[in-house]
Amino acid sequence: MQAAVFEGEGRLVVRDVEPPELGAPDDVLLAVRAAGICGTDVHILAVPPGHPATPGVIMGHEYAADVAAIGARVDHVAPGDRVVVDPSIWCGSCPYCQMGLTNLCDRMTGIGIFRHGGFAPLSVVPARAVYRISANVPSEIAALAEPLADVLNGVRKLAVVPGESALVLGAGPIGLLFTLVLRAAGVSPLLVAEVAGFRAAQARACGADLIINPRQEDLAAVVRGETRLGADIVVDAVGSLLEDGLRCVRKGGRVLLFGMHEHARPTVKQYDVTKYELQILGTYIARGTFPQAVRLLEAGRLDFGRLVTHRVPLRDIHHGIDLLRRGEAVKVAVFPEA
Repeated sequence: MQAAVFEGEGRLVVRDVEPPELGAPDDVLLAVRAAGICGTDVHILAVPPGHPATPGVIMGHEYAADVAAIGARVDHVAPGDRVVVDPSIWCGSCPYCQMGLTNLCDRMTGIGIFRHGGFAPLSVVPARAVYRISANVPSEIAALAEPLADVLNGVRKLAVVPGESALVLGAGPIGLLFTLVLRAAGVSPLLVAEVAGFRAAQARACGADLIINPRQEDLAAVVRGETRLGADIVVDAVGSLLEDGLRCVRKGGRVLLFGMHEHARPTVKQYDVTKYELQILGTYIARGTFPQAVRLLEAGRLDFGRLVTHRVPLRDIHHGIDLLRRGEAVKVAVFPEA
């Protein structure tokens, strides 16, 4: 079969590989229907890389699939079921897993990053990584389950109250998911900071009340003008904007750090954090939020399909990656069998 294989620094090659087979009684064999290209994939392929990955691995960690075969000990899914995949495989026995903090597992591994993933027609994963979803959800929208589950983990930490104000920094796929979910939670006003025109337009379509271009306006001044005191909630969906978040949040407000940028070195005035009782919250991937993500996608009440701006066959995956690098796409869906 054809698969998109990471072959080292900056190199992703679509080539023939042997189809996978069930290797353990708790494995499932999946026929991949659609897989999303994630910002993490783009970081892996950067030179120098912005995220580690195992050379030789089939990439793709956001995907929807049909169950093709199951191991002898699998009983919660059956052949023919449509499923989505949680790519974060935690060990279950380290101190953090035993505390229920599975997303902080000491021995975490990742499907599509350190073990074979979904940029291929077939994929084998542990059965505990798959969640059933209605086949009525288009496969490219079902593939949003992974980033949506991550976002819901962060929203849960914020304990949003309807009527609170919020600022989302960045209108990439994660920022837009936060925009959709926060709007549904009753946030008002909902502000989004974005410099790229294409993504700014997407943020407005996803429910943002105001789009702010920080290169053209004083971000903190605009936020204070719209909220009087500063935003109740600020979400950094980029990974390097903590300073902006602290400038824009009100006293006693919450700053949620979702995006990740290993080399970001913000200057933080700890005095202000203490004096103004600011809450700085980190959130990392999903923890127990996949069922909630599946229910939201199945309900069809939020326009998640708006985020899928491009669809490409596997052979054109590099075109999709280039669109993301240029900021001309939000989410690119890859169809391995097209």
